[in-house]
Amino acid sequence: MAINRPKGTEDHLPALSPKLTLDVSAQAHGWLVEKARRVLERAGAQRIDTPLFEEADLVKRGVGGSTDIVRKEMFTVYYFGDHGGYILRPEGTAAIVRAYLQNGLKQLPAPLKLWTHGPMFRAERQQRGRLRQFHQVDYEVLGSTDALVDAEAIALMVGVVRELGLTGVRVKLGSIGDPEDRERYNTYLRELFTPQLERLSDDSKDRLTRNPMRILDSKSAGDQELLAELGVRPMLDFLGEEAGAHFRTVQAYLTEWGVEYDIDPSIVRGLDYYRLTAWELHHEGVGAKSALGGGGRYDGLAQELGSKETIPGIGWAFGVERLLLALEAEGMALPEIAGPLLYVAALDEVNVPHAARTAMSARAHARAEFAYRAMKPAAAFRDAERRGAHWVALLGTDEVTQGTLSLKNIRTGEQRSLAAADLATFLQEHV
Repeated sequence: MAINRPKGTEDHLPALSPKLTLDVSAQAHGWLVEKARRVLERAGAQRIDTPLFEEADLVKRGVGGSTDIVRKEMFTVYYFGDHGGYILRPEGTAAIVRAYLQNGLKQLPAPLKLWTHGPMFRAERQQRGRLRQFHQVDYEVLGSTDALVDAEAIALMVGVVRELGLTGVRVKLGSIGDPEDRERYNTYLRELFTPQLERLSDDSKDRLTRNPMRILDSKSAGDQELLAELGVRPMLDFLGEEAGAHFRTVQAYLTEWGVEYDIDPSIVRGLDYYRLTAWELHHEGVGAKSALGGGGRYDGLAQELGSKETIPGIGWAFGVERLLLALEAEGMALPEIAGPLLYVAALDEVNVPHAARTAMSARAHARAEFAYRAMKPAAAFRDAERRGAHWVALLGTDEVTQGTLSLKNIRTGEQRSLAAADLATFLQEHV
């Protein structure tokens, strides 16, 4: 039996692979991350990388012990002795805050902007755009409670999307208030749902005690029918004076900058360390679950992870595969394949080593490849065209003796003879 890749994962394939699509193209993934890097680093974000696995306790505290991610979707690496085990990271925020605390990054100028990208892991049911190993671009800002930081974070997320050329996206914006606002809302939800306890799903019965706001995110059809029937008031109705002012300030900045958004009262974040601004980025082209990513403020997370002081933070992440699916839905093609500038082929076996030396010296100036066996001119041209080469250099005994190269431009048909000593200058002019 053939060995296949694990379910819920994808191979990222090289250019010119058969049946290549944007979401499995290694080139498209690299292109997207590079676009994001340029946008974020222009705004002062610095790159950070954390391990692919972390202490299980970090993930449980940072993601929430009552969430589906922790209860159902975590990949355990291993346990030993009394150790709590290691978990493949399901998201990036908790690890970045852990790195901030552990490495004394508070000493750097605040607010500190950080970004990363890489694979995340969740043992969820595979479906289009939902993988067990998926990839994210993650942006976090630590050290400021200013509403201007919130608005900039949202604008940068939109800025990445615009840089990619994606148009059919919309920001859904909400607020979950301060802890006091959330407590009032949780009290309201418990009073509302307790008489309906038997109608709730098992998960939502558990959430009613632990974290009633998470009932609003329930995937149960019965729960959603009950929510509609009860006419549940939104969190925005419970914002206090300070939280309301913060929310209005964020909106004012976004409006001034031309960042379009919709107020969505249904956006909630169930964990206690979340504060104030929360948002999602949606695109209908990726399917029924249209979220490309989202973000929010998490001023209580550092203390949850063991900090003695409050370290305010806000951040967002989007799924690379989901963003590529949205681009594909808008008709975007794969980025243009950049083949070698020079392809060198020997016309006889004795000159194959000379062709190799010529190509290898040319790599100081441009991408260059060579044929590993002697080829007739027609075969060399065909092979060069398949590789996307611009120029082909043919080397026979006459060329080697005379110190020349016979060049042909595959795209225009132009042919010329060039002194081998002039190859470096030629490549620099055409790179």
